Amino acid sequence: MSFFKTAEINPQATHITLGTTLSGPWPDGTQVMSFGMGCFWGAEKKFWAMPGVVCTSVGYQGGAAPSPTYREVCSGSTGHAEMVQIAYDPSVVSAYDLLKIFWENHDPTQGNRQGNDIGSQYRSAIFCSTDEQYALARDTARSYGDALAQAGLGAITTQIELATTPSVAHTYWFAEDYHQQYLIKNPNGYDCHAHTGIHLPAMV
Repeated sequence: MSFFKTAEINPQATHITLGTTLSGPWPDGTQVMSFGMGCFWGAEKKFWAMPGVVCTSVGYQGGAAPSPTYREVCSGSTGHAEMVQIAYDPSVVSAYDLLKIFWENHDPTQGNRQGNDIGSQYRSAIFCSTDEQYALARDTARSYGDALAQAGLGAITTQIELATTPSVAHTYWFAEDYHQQYLIKNPNGYDCHAHTGIHLPAMV
């Protein structure tokens, strides 16, 4: 699995409900994608109950500084987006299934914001770990963009990256422990996501 992440978390840390280690190792064949779709607390919750999802975690990606803190990311000084990393079994859940959750549960036309959350850390983003994921992300962006245009909405601003080369910007930096599975720890916590109400067209 070619995907770059750090050990900036307790290597023994486990997902509260799934029981798997946040940093792996995971079963053979597990693949990884990460998504930025606004505040990462609510974004993570969208994925962890899906059959075939091995583990989820939240972190920072797409910026220029190593080992960013939450305060630094929220200042906008590092250029990172709040991301949720999904480790999944592709024999049970497909990349298209994950992308459907992604596109339909935020508004990818808003640039550096989601609803009332404003800043580059809230931008729409996809970081892929395989060529196949990257091609599908771009294909679904085009088809979803067409659906949005037909509904009179704006253009997609989503950053789509193939994160298979070592770089600070491609590195997934784990967020602090209290952010992990935040809405399990805080059931009434903040969970705000904009969405367009438009469904992702089926892939032919």
